[in-house]
Amino acid sequence: MTQTLRALILGSGFAGQGHTMALRDAGVEVVGMVSRTPDVVRQVAADLAIPYASTDWEAALQELKPDIVAIGTPGGAHFQPILAALEHGCHVYCDKPLAATAAEARTLYQKAQQAGVKTAYAASYRYQPHALLARQLIREGRIGEPREVECISHYNLNPLIPYGWSHQLSEGGGRLNNNFTHKLAIVLNVLDGRAAAVNGSTRNDMPRAPIVDGVHDFRTRENFAPTSDTLDDVTWGEGDAEWSYTVMAQIEPAAHATKPVSALFHHSGLQPRYHNDYVAFYGSEAAIHINGSYAQGPLYLKTRDEQWQQIALPDHITQTLPDIQDDTQRNWTQLARDFVADIEGRETDSYQTFADGWIFQEIIDAVRQGSGWFQVPQPA
Repeated sequence: MTQTLRALILGSGFAGQGHTMALRDAGVEVVGMVSRTPDVVRQVAADLAIPYASTDWEAALQELKPDIVAIGTPGGAHFQPILAALEHGCHVYCDKPLAATAAEARTLYQKAQQAGVKTAYAASYRYQPHALLARQLIREGRIGEPREVECISHYNLNPLIPYGWSHQLSEGGGRLNNNFTHKLAIVLNVLDGRAAAVNGSTRNDMPRAPIVDGVHDFRTRENFAPTSDTLDDVTWGEGDAEWSYTVMAQIEPAAHATKPVSALFHHSGLQPRYHNDYVAFYGSEAAIHINGSYAQGPLYLKTRDEQWQQIALPDHITQTLPDIQDDTQRNWTQLARDFVADIEGRETDSYQTFADGWIFQEIIDAVRQGSGWFQVPQPA
């Protein structure tokens, strides 16, 4: 392809801005941005030198006729805009979760298949450099046969975080949608595997939250939390989203293991950590431990006869990723590069698509239902 691809961004917050920079880095022209608040979308579009700003995504699709639509809104607002984008024949780059329910996610996956377009699903922390190093070490047989995985994290969030989409399942909230998706993506990529069966439970530690004006970027929401001495004047919103979860999974790798790998994912949103959050892979001969809830690093390896040793990132991993320090932006950008290369018919590595977004949502819905072991469906 010789013509420059053109993209429309849905959402003016953190993800919408990040998708804009990621697609531009991949050589795409961002021609418009749509968001719900007129003055905010106009200001953000101006700051990012995007020529078109609107609150009407249907009109934007009609007027701009983009090749790509990037979805950077909360998950509850994904379904109808993605359907419309697919009807216009657009390729779609969507942040997690793909939709608020597995049924909606399955519909979007099927509609995309019927439309014959490319799709990208941005549970994008699978590109973490130390996770890619773990993948390499396991492929080399450095831990023997993979047996177990642990992903443990505690975030110590403020229990007075202002009420918003993150408190509501219908809006795409919950820690499974917004934490577990990244961890599952990391584990499946490291093991070259798929989730065969899952079981688990969730807990809503924040059944109500203060309603506060002025929050636009969720990264700064704690700055708006009321203090304990002002709660008498607060109006409260009711929330149904989980803030803690425990998921057990059986991972069937494509290689390296003769039996399913046992995986444990545990996350507490409101509880304090004592030791570092971590991601760990245990094998028959050695173990890998990566600091950080999303495998930020460093990475350590221990065989049975040696002490834990830090393994440095090799140049061939860091040099193949975008030279961006922020993990989230770097991962969005790498996904955009793979996605755009595929659209343009260039050779690229595999990346997550709406098929993954649908399967991830099936897993999340099953864990929330808490009905025991669930056999995970697979795309045809």
